[in-house]
Amino acid sequence: MITSSQNAKLKLIRSLQGRPRERREAGAFLAEGVRLVEEALAAGWPFRFVLHNPELPERALKLLEQLKAKDIDVEQVETALLESISETETTQGILAVLESPEPELPDLESLNFVLITDQIRDPGNLGTLIRSAAAAGAQAVFIPPETVDAFSPKVVRAGMGAHFRLALCGLGWDSIRAYTRGLTVFLADAEGQTSCWAADFTAPLALIVGGEADGASESARKLANHRVNIPMPGKIESLNAAAAGAVLMFEVVRQRKM
Repeated sequence: MITSSQNAKLKLIRSLQGRPRERREAGAFLAEGVRLVEEALAAGWPFRFVLHNPELPERALKLLEQLKAKDIDVEQVETALLESISETETTQGILAVLESPEPELPDLESLNFVLITDQIRDPGNLGTLIRSAAAAGAQAVFIPPETVDAFSPKVVRAGMGAHFRLALCGLGWDSIRAYTRGLTVFLADAEGQTSCWAADFTAPLALIVGGEADGASESARKLANHRVNIPMPGKIESLNAAAAGAVLMFEVVRQRKM
């Protein structure tokens, strides 16, 4: 059992909770809570180690047995110590350090549905967008440098396991332009002239969703072929990025299922 706050594993966890640079240098990120660890295990994601409280509910105990059966390093930690490094108000008593992914971009010829997150700075919004993209069947999420780190703890929690289900690709705009060359690029824009209900989302496409505060970047505007709006008959000027992205991505699903 780990009883010292100076333990090397706890020090690593603290560093992974910090800036993206620490996560890149360590080649790892965090997944906290039973559901996220279950999702990572089901996806065959590479684990570095798992820490847990001495007392756990039955579901978590069953998960520990599954982890040990895979020869994953599992270690017990004093409850107070684990709570001290938890980023949730009520810890579920289990936390995993996972290896950072080496994303494999989908083959360009088969690429037909991509989300591009432009200047999304709120971790909750990005995590929810990633979750919606996975649910809608997107093949990849392209994440420009101006967007919050997709593997920060808050984004991973908001993604609810979606990080393990589709390619998340940190790319510069030149690379994004190259990968979307064969796609029609739609930009979500409250000032767009085309309603999303009238746009044709049946052909291979990339959808750009920008941050609510700053709107679309110049790079996003240059890349877009069309700007689409979401009709809102109520007296609200805009939706947040996560809500707008979900509406648009599931309009893609609706049109392609017709």
